[in-house]
Parts: sequence; structure tokens; C-alpha cells
Amino acid sequence: MKAVAVEQRVASSEHILTADQVNANLSYLRMKRLIDIFGSIIGLILLSPIFLIVAILIKLEDPKGPVFFKQVRVGKNETEFQMYKFRSMVSDAEERLKELLALNEVSGAMFKMKNDPRITRVGKFIRRTSIDELPQLLNVLKGEMSLVGPRPPLRREVDEYLPFDKQRLLVTPGCTGLWQVNGRNSLGFEEMVKLDIYYIYNRNLLFDIKIILKTVKCMINSDEAY
Repeated sequence: MKAVAVEQRVASSEHILTADQVNANLSYLRMKRLIDIFGSIIGLILLSPIFLIVAILIKLEDPKGPVFFKQVRVGKNETEFQMYKFRSMVSDAEERLKELLALNEVSGAMFKMKNDPRITRVGKFIRRTSIDELPQLLNVLKGEMSLVGPRPPLRREVDEYLPFDKQRLLVTPGCTGLWQVNGRNSLGFEEMVKLDIYYIYNRNLLFDIKIILKTVKCMINSDEAY
């Protein structure tokens, strides 16, 4: 099955987007950036009480570890940046990853494990509700991310990308996207890439707003995040 999937991705590479094609609509990109700036500022202000409560809970469960988790991710045009999240795992989670890679529950170049032993009690809740992602509003304000776009991958994941997959790196990564509101962890890598490229082909302000509204709904009643 994996060989077939790779062949399909190679065949699809005949129709690869270019950076010029993706970024041709300057009016849309300018409006998208304005929405990102105002949206992230308003979000950080309104959500500040949640930030405080989550920070206290994280410290109560694990006083030695930091409140925020910073991880190097790959953004637009393969530019690396530090992505922020609330820490949902034990302090030595990155060191313990190697021993868990064989238990990966999703296909392709990403790692997900539903009952990951590294996740804390507070972490299970903030992951299920996607609260752990809220600090990425800081990345949006800095221009490293957008409110809507493909999720930023890890470098080790990008190293496995084929040319077709790298199309998702032509745009600014997002806090949410089609993958999050259409199955999230129930989908494999191939499906995620297809959704991201569909978004890149069809993105516009109305599409972005619809994805944001669907994301809020998913945060309230989602059992798919882990």
C-alpha cells in the first residue's frame, strides 16, 4: 500500500504549484495579514484569563517544567521558526520520542499516538480542546504563522517529503486548516496533504472565515484531538 501511495504522489508531481502562482493574489494576502494581526491581538487579550489558568494548572502538576513548549517547525519556503504551545507533555518528552516512533498510529511523515505515555493529565484536556495551540497566536502576530493554513511540520518530516508534498510549504502555515476540521487525527498523511493543497488552490477570505468558524465548533465538541 505504501508503494502505491508513493507512486500516486510522484505522478501528482506533474502538476506542482509554483510560489508565483500561489502568491499572485496580493490583495487577498494583504487582507489575510491584516486579519491575522487584528485577530491575534484580540484573541490574546480575550483569552488571557485562560492563559493564566492553564499556566497555573501546568505548574501545579509539574512545577519543574516550563509552561510553554517551543519547537522548531518549518514554515513558508522551508523557513524554520520556533512554534509556541502550552506544554502538554512531561519535561523529557523529546528525549523519549525515539522509543515510541515504532508505535506511530498515523501513516506518512508525521507522528501521532492516541495514548502517548508522555502526555500529562492537564495535557490530555488541553489537547482534546486544542487549548494547547492557543500560544500560536504569538506566532501569528509575528508573521511566522497565519490563522488559517497548513500545519507547520517538523524538519524530520519535511526530509521525507516528495516534491508534491512540498507544495504545502509554499504558503504561511496556519493555526488551523482543512485537516483540523475534516477528521484531523483520523486522517493519514496523504489525506492531510491533499486537503492542504486543495486549500492552497482555493483559498480566499470567505474560505478562511468558514474554516475558523468550523474550528471553534471542533474545539467545543471534538473527540479527535490527541
